[in-house]
Amino acid sequence: MKSKIFFLFSLLIFCTTFACRNKDEKPTIHKNSKPIYSYEEKLKSEVNEIKRFLGKSPKYNSDVAFFLDMKVESGRNRFFVYDLKHDKLLDKGLVGHGSGSETGIYGELKFSNVKNSNCSSLGKYAIGGSYTGRFGKAYKLYGLDKSNSNAFDRNIVLHKYEDVPFEEQPYPICNSLGCPMVNEKFFNVLEKQIDNSKKKIILTIYY
Repeated sequence: MKSKIFFLFSLLIFCTTFACRNKDEKPTIHKNSKPIYSYEEKLKSEVNEIKRFLGKSPKYNSDVAFFLDMKVESGRNRFFVYDLKHDKLLDKGLVGHGSGSETGIYGELKFSNVKNSNCSSLGKYAIGGSYTGRFGKAYKLYGLDKSNSNAFDRNIVLHKYEDVPFEEQPYPICNSLGCPMVNEKFFNVLEKQIDNSKKKIILTIYY
């Protein structure tokens, strides 16, 4: 009887030790598993690229720039306000993309510079003057690359929309007709940066 109790007790200790060891071990990463996307690494790369661009283009604001990462799903913060001078993230928020960019495949988007495509366009934009339109105050955008050269003619602007939520969501938010479309509260943050800038601020949209 004593030997049976001793055996059961030893078995319990072994199982408990094994379970604890497994809990602390790092999970095995298979070679074919898809790596987790890091917006921070991509943002850092884009920041460096914009710094190089601004070094050759002194007519634009070299202290602050806006970054929009289309690889991040629309329900997550993917519009970044970045302090180039002090190398730090100032703010971030949700932003809608063009309905024409939807592919029907979750997490995959397409982009176009064609008029009436309702697609978002990748590339660098110079944020121009404001005007009052359908969604209230909005800012004209001027495409600086071949991929977004038709932005002004397509009426692609930075604007707010009441149905864009402020907090992150577990599901996609509403789409635009190709414009970067943000929450009204977050728009106020961008508005202060733009209106207080003596030079045009650069917005870059990447994927």
